[in-house]
Amino acid sequence: QDAFVAFHVDKVLVSKYLKSLQIGELAPDQPSIEPTKNKTLVKDFRELRATVEKMGLLKPNQLFFFLLLAHILLLDTAAWLILFYFGTSLIPFIVSLAVLTISQVQASWLQHDLGHLSVFRKTKWNHLLHKFVMCHLIGASAKWWTLLHSRHHAKPNCFRKDPDIDMHPFLFTLGKKFSVELGIKKKKYMPYNHQHKYFFITLPPLLFPTYFHCHTFYIAYTKRYWGDLAWMLTFYIRFFFTYGSLLEIKSLLAYYFIFRMMESSWFVWVSQMNHIPMDIYYDNNLDWVSTQLQATCNVEHSLFNDWFTGHLNFQIEHHLFPTMPRHNYWKVAPLVKSLCAKHGLEYQCKPLLTAFADIV
Repeated sequence: QDAFVAFHVDKVLVSKYLKSLQIGELAPDQPSIEPTKNKTLVKDFRELRATVEKMGLLKPNQLFFFLLLAHILLLDTAAWLILFYFGTSLIPFIVSLAVLTISQVQASWLQHDLGHLSVFRKTKWNHLLHKFVMCHLIGASAKWWTLLHSRHHAKPNCFRKDPDIDMHPFLFTLGKKFSVELGIKKKKYMPYNHQHKYFFITLPPLLFPTYFHCHTFYIAYTKRYWGDLAWMLTFYIRFFFTYGSLLEIKSLLAYYFIFRMMESSWFVWVSQMNHIPMDIYYDNNLDWVSTQLQATCNVEHSLFNDWFTGHLNFQIEHHLFPTMPRHNYWKVAPLVKSLCAKHGLEYQCKPLLTAFADIV
């Protein structure tokens, strides 16, 4: 299946696990594609995938990712040095917060690359550096992220299958069809007519310092991810030891929660701009390409947009080829556009501020 091919880098390794699960072959007269899926589109996409592999677009440029990691570590160190050299008065405090926030968000984009196995050719090196970046630099569980994010990629914007839209209907009503459905059932958990206002003070600033903090530890503990928990503790020991030597306890806690709120706001606006304005509904078991295209949109390509969003402005290409290194998205984009044009699929690409406005 296209989803299986998209997620796995080492086909030889996974085929060993598949052999024990094989129960037989399809009879020659049986269709290999379900009736809900576009057979021609599936065929054309598989040809595109083969072309992409021949072009070498799935091979990472490790210098690119090394420079990303270097600038993250540099900013992380600079945030502490600002307080160390210039003191803890208001201006150095604010500048240090801004620098650490940039470092943390950029680390979030890098851990995303590592989690998708797109930085190294060998899976084990991706997993190892993923633990360093996600657990040690950010303070969250790498396996927790993989568990949630893989489900999101498999069924984006599919209610009860995509964990990224679990906020419906308890916090927000998402999607035009679901809004109508709730209206017919006369169900109301929140003042939805004001959700475009309370969104600003709930999800963007509070997702990281409240929900994600609790959820990552809860999943790591209940699923016994002891290695991740040990790595995560190194982040908190490092943070409170280094910054605790410069700041009093109240200032230290304020510093921690302010940078988490700033990081959360940046992350939420970028991560939601590609999905929330798109179609949100139950899973209709469509083919891989149709499933991704109806749930994702792009934001215009520029040096700033690429850096600011961690190349998630190429969300369509990322969802079709999740293991592709992000520096190659712009190269495959014209081929994806051609495929969409041929099959009458909408390929949405918009300016950054328009994408933010569409969330609201």
